[in-house]
Amino acid sequence: MAVFSDEEKVQILADLVHIESVNDHEALVAQYLQKLFADHGIDAQLMAVSDGRANLLAEIGTTGPILGISGHMDVVTPGDVSKWTSDPFTLTERDGKLYGRGATDMKSGLAAMVIAMIEIEAAHTLKNGRIRLMATIAEEVGETGSQAFYEAGTMDDVDALLIGEPSGYNIAYAHKGSIDIELTSQGKTAHSSMPEAGYNALDPLIDILAQANHVFRDSDRTSDLLGKLVFNSTVLQGGNQVNSIPGEAHAELNIRSIPEFDNETAIAALQKLVDQQNAQGAQVNLSVFMSQDPVAAPKDTPLSDLAAKIGESYAGEPIPKLAIPAVTDASNLLKDKSADFPFIMFGPGNMTPHQVDENVDRQMYLDFIKLYEQLFVTHLK
Repeated sequence: MAVFSDEEKVQILADLVHIESVNDHEALVAQYLQKLFADHGIDAQLMAVSDGRANLLAEIGTTGPILGISGHMDVVTPGDVSKWTSDPFTLTERDGKLYGRGATDMKSGLAAMVIAMIEIEAAHTLKNGRIRLMATIAEEVGETGSQAFYEAGTMDDVDALLIGEPSGYNIAYAHKGSIDIELTSQGKTAHSSMPEAGYNALDPLIDILAQANHVFRDSDRTSDLLGKLVFNSTVLQGGNQVNSIPGEAHAELNIRSIPEFDNETAIAALQKLVDQQNAQGAQVNLSVFMSQDPVAAPKDTPLSDLAAKIGESYAGEPIPKLAIPAVTDASNLLKDKSADFPFIMFGPGNMTPHQVDENVDRQMYLDFIKLYEQLFVTHLK
């Protein structure tokens, strides 16, 4: 017999959405889940990472292989709230969909995993193995939560990993890496009629970005799984008055890397362009503030095959296995793991992450709870 009714399962998701963990305050989510676990006899530990930000670790089972499951507790800003049909932090049901910030990305996946663990423990169906939940902070910006789990050795004895990011009825087993870089340029302010009296801090940045477009976009390096590296300049700022030469400027860049053009190689290529400008008198500094490696797990493993088989009974059609361009906490959690380590991304959701009126299909959310219960227990038999 289920521990929770469907209405209670939806209420748990509503409670999580109501916590405004926008790039912060994940400790409130962790505390809520810790109490939920405790109410059902499961110990969960908070792992403080910084003020107001704490990972959550929970485990059921006693011996045998360990299935790691993970989801993040942060969400992105809702943006212009006036564009939402309903309050983004109040889960609202319309036409079979549940609307709210984080409904898809990824509080529904997180709630589904937690509820599945509680119901498995209550039913005593886990006869072998352990299920270890690693709920993370800062997945949206920085992935410092998964890095903290890696550094703590939480993944050392884990035998397979599932991340409940929103895939819907698809299974992802590989994804690109992600690199966030800031370039800062120092110049000298002068009147625009006398540019020779100053140094335009924007000029070297503009040259670097233009050259980087060619270096990265014209590269013939490609991955059979993930395609080509993706390079984008996303922020460029400098100057504060139209008739003044800017004395400082900065740019931010994002690179989606592939194994064939990996993070180290991409950063070195950009640093070379910076060095060339500095050799000509510029003062540009390159700073990497996030570097997550690409992930390429095997397509066919006992975990992915079982997930596809069980998922098909809910989807009503075969479950495809895909490589995706997005990045997940797997970049950190799988550090030091062998190339044949089983990993999948499989969770409720759709294509509305980060969008106005983000939503998840109510029935898919409820079905994933049952799907997870079957998958977790059967995989560990």
